[in-house]
Parts: sequence; C-alpha cells; structure tokens
Amino acid sequence: MQVAMDAAGLTGFLAREFGQVAEDFAVEAVGAAGITLRLRVAERHLRPGGTVSGPAIFGLVDVAMYLAILSRIGPIALAVTTNASVDFMRKPVAGRDLLGEARLLKLGRSLAVGDVLVFSEGAAEPVARASLTYSIPPAAR
Repeated sequence: MQVAMDAAGLTGFLAREFGQVAEDFAVEAVGAAGITLRLRVAERHLRPGGTVSGPAIFGLVDVAMYLAILSRIGPIALAVTTNASVDFMRKPVAGRDLLGEARLLKLGRSLAVGDVLVFSEGAAEPVARASLTYSIPPAAR
C-alpha cells in the first residue's frame, strides 16, 4: 500500500489540528503497515507511584491508530474512534518514553481496524496492547 502522509505530514497535521497535545507525541516511523509513535513521557502523564497513567497510554494508542489511518487516507480530520479496547499488561519502565507501534489490519471504505502494541523505550516486552476501530467519513474515500 502507498503512504499518503509521511512523518513530516503527520506531525504538521497533528500540530495544526490538535495543538493541545501535539508536543506530547513524535512520529518515529511511517510505513505501509502502520506507524510508530512516541509519547514523550512527562510529569503530567504519571499517576501516584510514578508510573505512566492508563489515560496517557490510551491517548498514545488512540493517536497512533488515528495517524496510522491518516498516513494511508490523507488528512481527514473527521475520522473518529468507534471502539477501543486496551489490555494493560505490565508497568512501564520508569523514566522512559513509550512507543506505540500501530498496525492497520483492515482499511475499508467506512471502517478501519487495527492494533497497537505499546513498549517502554528499549524494553522488549509490551506494556499494553490495544484493538481499535475507526469510522471514516464517506467523503474521505
């Protein structure tokens, strides 16, 4: 499959459309199967005990899948999450960014389905696994 938006295009889109969170993320890689997105872990992402919070991890998987879809269909701001399920498997490594590896499993005319594996930077075992479905607006395809 051909990539419609590269890392620079996705980064610019995120800055324009979602400036409130754009600085939290960095697009690390874009390919035919999906993308890798970095969550720049900061104090605001931590919960008591010093680990990355569940909502911060959810944010990473949701943004990673959204950008993976846009990398294939172009800058369609109105694609929306219709379903998401996250399995939190282990505590993230303290003091490290998180990497979300998003993979598109199906990209149809009206729905996209994919999964995201989340890793602490430098760790081999995933922190979380997510399955997401997105609705794509009719005019987008």
